[in-house]
Amino acid sequence: MPFGCFVPRQWRLPKWVYGLMIVEFPFTVANLALFGIASPNLYRTILWAEGGKLGFNSDPKTVLYAAANYRPVKIPVVWSNHMTNYNLVIGVVCMFFYLIKVTLWLLHVFFPIMSLILHSALLALWAYSIYMQTAPDTIDPKRINNGPPWYITKNCNIVSDKFVRAYCMQAKSAFAVSVCMLVIYSLFLLLTFYSLIPTREARHAHTTRLAEKKAEKDKWAALEASTKSPYGNGDMSPDEQWQHMWELQQLPRTPGTAGGLKSPMTPRTRALGALDGGQHGGSTMTMPPLPLPQAFQGRTAGDFYALQQQQLQQQQFQQEDIQRGQQGLGLGQAEAQGYGYGYGNGK
Repeated sequence: MPFGCFVPRQWRLPKWVYGLMIVEFPFTVANLALFGIASPNLYRTILWAEGGKLGFNSDPKTVLYAAANYRPVKIPVVWSNHMTNYNLVIGVVCMFFYLIKVTLWLLHVFFPIMSLILHSALLALWAYSIYMQTAPDTIDPKRINNGPPWYITKNCNIVSDKFVRAYCMQAKSAFAVSVCMLVIYSLFLLLTFYSLIPTREARHAHTTRLAEKKAEKDKWAALEASTKSPYGNGDMSPDEQWQHMWELQQLPRTPGTAGGLKSPMTPRTRALGALDGGQHGGSTMTMPPLPLPQAFQGRTAGDFYALQQQQLQQQQFQQEDIQRGQQGLGLGQAEAQGYGYGYGNGK
């Protein structure tokens, strides 16, 4: 089977993936907390001014002086509000996808190909975050900084103010968490690439599974073809249709409905009629069995229709005979009762 047609769905090192998910959670929460506290501008301008005072970077006043001299300059991205808000937003995004990822992992549907798409995007977001946090500051020709800001490269103890020192340590911690997130997603991608390389056993199992599915599909197709009539669309042949119609004639017919040619007749009606005849010495009338139709062979459609009409007429005549017999029996009973009543009065 071609190599490019098979995408594995199983992780080759599932315990490592599970461990990275456990490690990722505290760093995601820490990132949300640190950049949530720093937003919108808790210490960014303070650290910028402190670095300018120490000569490590430009000063916030540099932007004001440049604007006053009609030479506006762009605020360095490392000291911009965009940097803080960006890290806060990607922290929320990472937490959202973390919850989805863990849910899919517990349901055993977090495949390596899904990890490739997700962690590639998250890795790109964190790579840009690291770039912004280490962007150069070159707006002041006298204090050019082409590397990361001073609170990353220097020790926070060089600052005498304890509040500024605390802000320096907090900013340093936020940068460290960002680096850890970048490393975690890089490891996720490495495990993903390793799992996407199919082993010989995985390719053999996949080939076997495809062969079994194809064999089952061919079996059902052959079964369907064998049961389908040669006349198309699964219809029966003319002989089969006549045979089916003739078999339906052998079934007991439904009694007539109200408003039709025949009145409904139930087993209860037959039973009561038989009891009345036996009580007064009359003979019990029984309905003769219907003649069974002969096998329909060598007849045309007109003969078949005529035979149907003949059977219906016979049934109708028999029903009328039964009703007339019941009516005559009722009159005889009435006369017998009247005679007994008159004889008693005469006596």
